[in-house]
Amino acid sequence: MYDIFFKHLEKKIPLKESEKELIKTFFLPKKLKKRQFLVVEGHHCTYMTFVSKGLLKAYNVDEKGNEHINQFAPEGWWTSDMNSFFSGEVSFYSIDAMEDSDLLVITSKDFENLTLQIPIMDRYFRLLFQNSLITKERRLISSNTHNAEEKYQHILKNNPDLIKRVPQNLLASYLGLSAETLSRLKKNVNLGEK
Repeated sequence: MYDIFFKHLEKKIPLKESEKELIKTFFLPKKLKKRQFLVVEGHHCTYMTFVSKGLLKAYNVDEKGNEHINQFAPEGWWTSDMNSFFSGEVSFYSIDAMEDSDLLVITSKDFENLTLQIPIMDRYFRLLFQNSLITKERRLISSNTHNAEEKYQHILKNNPDLIKRVPQNLLASYLGLSAETLSRLKKNVNLGEK
């Protein structure tokens, strides 16, 4: 479980073996079965979570019962309701497992202690949050300026595995498209490849 985690960390920061052993003490391994919740909207988000195996989704449910996907978190990704995690306020959305998942979770108290005791981890999380902010800004710009085909091409290029793992209706929600539009786009791309 920690192999993927440390490979991910070492893409951004160098780590000594002694630091790796200490880092392990701050994280708890957690398993979720498919459809099991990590966070429920309206409750407190107590963990920041690294996905070692599996796939999670973060989403809101509207008054009609429709899910609006904010994020998919496959292996090597982090997920959390950061506002709830850091402020202690209730969560704006739910996070649940789309597949059986192996996770590493850290509480806010342990997060603070980790970054104080291992300063290189403070740098890692600064880089992580910086990249997350850039990704969210790009997604917002894309949702406002790109057409349906451009949105689909972007996910096809940058996250092709999601197209195979995520049901079409949820992928459409994430892209801000109707399921019918996504189906048409997938069909056109498949025809173009032949």
